[in-house]
Amino acid sequence: MSDDPRSGFTRRDLVRGALVGAVAAKVPPGAAPKGPAALGPGPERLTLDINGQTHELFVEPRVVLADALRERLGLTGTKVVCGRGACGACTVLVDGATACSCLMLAHEARGKKITTIEGLARDGHLSPVQEAFVAADALQCGFCTSGMVMSCHALLERPGRPTRDEIREAVAGNLCRCGTYPHVFDAVERAAGLRAANEEPAPARTAFARPSPGDLLVSDDRVDEALALLPGEEGGLA
Repeated sequence: MSDDPRSGFTRRDLVRGALVGAVAAKVPPGAAPKGPAALGPGPERLTLDINGQTHELFVEPRVVLADALRERLGLTGTKVVCGRGACGACTVLVDGATACSCLMLAHEARGKKITTIEGLARDGHLSPVQEAFVAADALQCGFCTSGMVMSCHALLERPGRPTRDEIREAVAGNLCRCGTYPHVFDAVERAAGLRAANEEPAPARTAFARPSPGDLLVSDDRVDEALALLPGEEGGLA
């Protein structure tokens, strides 16, 4: 960059522009920009509000919330399955909203209220949505259940009673490989008072029609001969 005025833009113009910008922003020249202090790379003190209790721990900035909950605090009800926010098994509530704890750094949760599946029960009693999951048999292997319950709990915390479409939308981010979604929908409706506690979780399925005699399997000589050779069968090998 030249100071020759014929070049169009000189070093003096650059310095002058920087000084004008600093004055306009009321920042003294040479002052370091202010921002959040850098963390790490080692463990840093962290205070978390989890299920109404304060927890003090030291974690590295790289640790995600799910790992802090499970490995540092022993709250293993939060499951980690995919580790990339695709299955919803690690869902917790952060300030009342659902969040995938495998995608959120533990230090990002500072100053926020976190609720895990362990925080729904009160005085040794399951919450209404947890009881409804049991009554509707809305779980099988259980890996997705805690995240599914948290999503449903967040839905039921909203005003009004949810529609079936709203229930579907609420659990759209929770992957159940066992296919328990119909029972999950029933459980939420039970907890919301839309379905009686003693009502069947699903409509009775139509029984298969009894086959007519002509549709029955006929005897096969080859099968009969094979059965006759089985040990212990009458006429078979001794």
